[in-house]
Amino acid sequence: MMKRFLLPVFLLATLSSKAQRFLSLEEAIATALQNNYDIQLAKNDSTAAAIDYSYKNAAFFPRLNGNIGTAWNNNAQKQILSDGTKRESSGLKSNNLNAQLALNWTLFDGLKMFATRDKAAEFVKLGELGIKNQVVNSVATVINTYYDIVRQKQQTKALEEQMSISEERVKLAKYKLDIGMGAKPDVLQSMVDLNAQKALQLEQQKLIEQLREQLNQVMNVPLNTMYDVTDSIPINKGLALGDIQQEVENKNPSLLIARKNIDIAGLTLKERKAELFPTVSFNSAYNFNRNRNQAVLNSFSTLFNRTKGFNYGLTATIPIFNNFNARRQIKQASLDIQYQQLVYDNQRSLINLSVLVAFKDYEQQKRALTLEEENILLARENVDIVLQVYRLNSTTLIQLKEAQKSLQDAYTRLITARYNTKLAETELLRLRGDLVK
Repeated sequence: MMKRFLLPVFLLATLSSKAQRFLSLEEAIATALQNNYDIQLAKNDSTAAAIDYSYKNAAFFPRLNGNIGTAWNNNAQKQILSDGTKRESSGLKSNNLNAQLALNWTLFDGLKMFATRDKAAEFVKLGELGIKNQVVNSVATVINTYYDIVRQKQQTKALEEQMSISEERVKLAKYKLDIGMGAKPDVLQSMVDLNAQKALQLEQQKLIEQLREQLNQVMNVPLNTMYDVTDSIPINKGLALGDIQQEVENKNPSLLIARKNIDIAGLTLKERKAELFPTVSFNSAYNFNRNRNQAVLNSFSTLFNRTKGFNYGLTATIPIFNNFNARRQIKQASLDIQYQQLVYDNQRSLINLSVLVAFKDYEQQKRALTLEEENILLARENVDIVLQVYRLNSTTLIQLKEAQKSLQDAYTRLITARYNTKLAETELLRLRGDLVK
């Protein structure tokens, strides 16, 4: 457990250093899981539900309240007795002190307390699914952004190969011009093409920096953190549509969340139906009352009076008529179950469609990747042949430029096919819920 905690911390400290280092995909994912803001927010929501669940049995406990109060009185009193005697006085001061310890324990409420307890447990599970859903989405973002950097890095290397060919073109054009077998426009055109490729190289560097900052934000590490990434994009070519469709029902976090909302709606309906039943409570109280009079008019009146003791009993509250409020809430709860079921069915339909689309894209990109891997060899060989012929002055600069352009396009298609295949693979795993275990 300590090792799992120290890995992201060590990585964060290392990434923050000025020295550029290599960042693997596994390290990027580990850092994002530790620091990503969206994941932390999801964990916070789940923690709140867990706190509620820790008090799940509170509904079964009695409620105990204490009350205490005191009052001081200063009265004027006048009495006329039946025999005509009159008594009158003012400034009659008294003090009253009362205290109560009252207990109320609900013994039966139509089983509502049980439904409330179960509902708290379901909210905990819902929070856990929310965390998993956010983790899966964040990991997918890390993977896509990481390999986008790799893609641009490969594109830069392909451009550097083109630049080496263009530099050779410039040398050959100048050499031919010096020996009287070339033309000045060929030299100028070769230099223009080389400069254009250098400008593209600067654009590639800027794009890589932008993507690196996007990855830094997802990992929640300081901006301007420098690191290098891998040179290759590994492809899993063994994904099967049947396996994904079979597992998505029980693993996709979005579907599991929708299904859990149906369970919660069902428990809410139980709570509403419980309000139709009587509520039986046990009541008990200990009372203390003391009254002290400084003076009285009537000799039979008390100067000091104290009462204390306890009582207990049962109370049954029977709902008879409450403006049809309970019936209305039951209908709304029933309607919410239907609504959550529709949400689930719609979500399942959309996810099944997404799986089918992603898998078709995955298959198409694999075929394109195979084709472009073959095509890049042909394009390289063609450039080599045309360049050798150009050295012998047996072809034109235009033909060499066209061959070079074909190689550049082949590289772009190959790198794009690799990345798109990886995107489709990642999307399939995200939909299946298998990006994290």
